[in-house]
Amino acid sequence: MKKLSWTGPKEVLQAGETYLSELTDAGAVGLQKPDADDGTWRLDAYYETPPDRADLDRAITEFAPGWRSAAALPDEELPEIDWVAHALEGLGIVRAGRFLLYGIHDSDKLPDDPNLVPIRIDANQAFGTGHHPTTAGCLELLSRFAGAPAEKILDLGCGSGVLAIAASKLWDRNVIGVDIDATSVDIARENADLNGVAERVQLFAEDGVRNQSVDDAAPFDFVFANILAGPLVELAPDIAARLVSAGRVMLAGLMAEQEDKVRAAYEKAGMKLINKLEHDTWPVLLFVKT
Repeated sequence: MKKLSWTGPKEVLQAGETYLSELTDAGAVGLQKPDADDGTWRLDAYYETPPDRADLDRAITEFAPGWRSAAALPDEELPEIDWVAHALEGLGIVRAGRFLLYGIHDSDKLPDDPNLVPIRIDANQAFGTGHHPTTAGCLELLSRFAGAPAEKILDLGCGSGVLAIAASKLWDRNVIGVDIDATSVDIARENADLNGVAERVQLFAEDGVRNQSVDDAAPFDFVFANILAGPLVELAPDIAARLVSAGRVMLAGLMAEQEDKVRAAYEKAGMKLINKLEHDTWPVLLFVKT
């Protein structure tokens, strides 16, 4: 196993973290704050086979201005231990709205509060432990609508399955989740089982929304899509076509400077922005089909 590490401002590395997770086959990607008090953070990515540095730089620099080139970074050779678990095990409990995300190592530290919804997400290779602002932001916004349960729900690009699990536990509803990455789907199924919702959360390895699994379950009255700005724009008409009238769609994974083009795409598809979770870098948008 090898490791690549970047240091820099938190907001730059957060942007890189998302795209690094999406665009490479990293076994784990984790953002950590070093002990120094100078505002510097560190992003570690663990690989069996490190990616081509030039390709990596081209992919990430567009979305993370200020990104430090990977060309000169050394490969750090690591001993044979479970570095996926090691990278994520110290992340701690995340509270996002009424949700508590935790790993098995923190199961004895959960507060005794019946109003909170615990979700166990152990260290693995799928995006969505709740520590990234996009996942936490989706859970925050979802909490605002706890009193308005949806009946038919789609988690598009489900990653670890955390949003599908959250909706299922919050509303006691069946949820469909799809992801282009079969490994993520396998992990999401494990997470659904760990959280006692395996019978209510159906997960499929599919690309986008033009597939049999989604079409068989459509139309939906709530769609979650925590992916990237480009696919969000491209998928706007297809998502709208699979929503009921007055159906809602929650979008994340876009950066603040990409909000206008994402918003324009969904307004063109017949949707209206009705709520927004503000964030300097990672806003979360909620639209309704008009």
